Amino acid sequence: MNGQCERCNTKTNVTIGSYFNTQMICVECMEKEIKHEKYDEARRVESEQVKNGNYNFEGIGLPSELC
Repeated sequence: MNGQCERCNTKTNVTIGSYFNTQMICVECMEKEIKHEKYDEARRVESEQVKNGNYNFEGIGLPSELC
């Protein structure tokens, strides 16, 4: 599969769903997310939303530093 990161537009064979928004991102962008100070909050809120039945949660919003 040949894809493209929706955040940095890099061609990639692997994409991962962002915890901050609905973008499908490459491994490099995911590594940046993991290092962000709000990453744990984003994961926690998404988990709570899914547990409450919201399977279409749009995330807490992408911090400007990750754009």
